[in-house]
Amino acid sequence: MIKHYFVHESSYIDENVEIGEGTNIWHFCHIQSGARIGRECSLGQNVNVSNNVVIGDRCKIQNNVSLYEGVELEDGVFCGPSCVFTNDLTPRAEYPKGRENYKKTLIKKGASIGANATIVCGHTVGRYAMVAAGAVVTRDVPDYALAAGVPAKVVGQMDEVGNVKRDSEENSGISDKGRSRQ
Repeated sequence: MIKHYFVHESSYIDENVEIGEGTNIWHFCHIQSGARIGRECSLGQNVNVSNNVVIGDRCKIQNNVSLYEGVELEDGVFCGPSCVFTNDLTPRAEYPKGRENYKKTLIKKGASIGANATIVCGHTVGRYAMVAAGAVVTRDVPDYALAAGVPAKVVGQMDEVGNVKRDSEENSGISDKGRSRQ
């Protein structure tokens, strides 16, 4: 069978994994059993995709990201370097709860998660929302929202191409200069 995707020789792909056409999986990745990865995705160095994780088409997952069981990425999601997902609110090494008790996390179509952001399990990040670098998401993020801070709060609105839309930019430290629809 001819593969229509690329996996670097240093990566491990377990049995019972689906990988879509045109997807690239780079150095030191591990894709675990039951994972489904869509078409035209890019997984950077040292990405771990745990059992039964679902990744939509055209997702970009930067270096050092772990997607744990219970996480689902819809189409066109961006995960910045070293962003963090959890699946258990109260983990204990000596008292594992098992997969039936993992909390689900959904990242909807076109959303972006910034570098080093943490998405606490059991929440949804809405369509085309953007979570700023370093933010800690402890509640749902609405569609098209810009969420920043610890804990993350909605500080503005986004459009589909990544332009920031808000009343006041002077206190935000974020500018939408240089963005255009293409």
